[in-house]
Amino acid sequence: MKQILLSTPHMGSSELEFVQEAFETNWIAPVGPHVDAFEQEFCQVTGARHAAAVSSGTAALHLALQLVGVEYGDEVFCSTLTFAATANPIAYLGAKPVFIDSDRTTWNLNPDLLREALFHRARIGKLPKAVVVVHLYGQSADIDPILEACHQYDIPLIEDAAESLGATYKGRSPGIFGRIGIYSFNGNKIITTSGGGMLVCEEPELVAKARFLATQARDAAPHYQHSQIGYNYRLSNVLAGIGRGQLRVLSERVAARRRNFEIYASALGNLPGIKFMPEATFGKATRWLTCLTIDPEAFGANREQIRLTLAEQQIESRPVWKPLHRQPVFAECQSIGGEVAEDLFEHGLCLPSGSNLSTEDLERVIDAMVAIHHQKGA
Repeated sequence: MKQILLSTPHMGSSELEFVQEAFETNWIAPVGPHVDAFEQEFCQVTGARHAAAVSSGTAALHLALQLVGVEYGDEVFCSTLTFAATANPIAYLGAKPVFIDSDRTTWNLNPDLLREALFHRARIGKLPKAVVVVHLYGQSADIDPILEACHQYDIPLIEDAAESLGATYKGRSPGIFGRIGIYSFNGNKIITTSGGGMLVCEEPELVAKARFLATQARDAAPHYQHSQIGYNYRLSNVLAGIGRGQLRVLSERVAARRRNFEIYASALGNLPGIKFMPEATFGKATRWLTCLTIDPEAFGANREQIRLTLAEQQIESRPVWKPLHRQPVFAECQSIGGEVAEDLFEHGLCLPSGSNLSTEDLERVIDAMVAIHHQKGA
């Protein structure tokens, strides 16, 4: 039986041409014309002013935190319902994440909780050094009130848009509103370079500093001279060529994933106990992953029973992100709220969502879900 995976790479027709060009011109290093063009074309697609292509979204976030001045002992407010890579770079710098709960409307960081937390912290003189907001599962967070709260206390906002390239917030791309935005091109993302990321910012000097730090912080000298610690974070010219090809099909990939969602929602939306991740009225979600919650009493099976039954049929599904404040590695960190994220984790499931899924693949997943309900809920 063919295995149906959660989200696999989906190549277009141009990627191999760009890769062959890199080989023919011997631009194999983490510098070259594809890197430059990928950065420029990415800005054209997203509306960003300046961009630096790096080796991963995590690397971009690490650089972003350093660029806004996060240091050892600082606190950084961070979405809790997300992958660990959002908070790990905070720990790289010796800073401490403080996790903020989600709202029900977007599943993203709750603006009201953020505003209340910043107000309280300002009164006791203990404001965070930065705020990291995640745009989850292809949907933008509610940026305007989050930005307003950050601006009130002069706190830089970093946007983790790793999962949300191609989404919109009031007609614009998430990732370009805060001081710095980051994106990921990991193999499971809506477009991929196999591994890679992008840092975007309106301030050219910050992007230049990001490139400097990403190339081992080599000083301008004829010999190898270094006045500060740097990283080996620049993106390969070969992988940038893949990224250029993938950008050309981004709108098609978004349309395909939204189609997946619509098919799932039409076929499964009336099953008792099933609720799909809502789409906020302020923007357009990519539906990078189709996510739903399951009420086990109404449906007849809980999230884990469904996941295991699907796995027996060679269908990969996955729980919604385990909140970071519940992760053992962050057990000592403070959290503000957390009940919404915990509930979404307990009941949330991500279905296969790749843009290269066939109609037959989708029907197999749907039939399996309906059969589980009929067997367990009878």
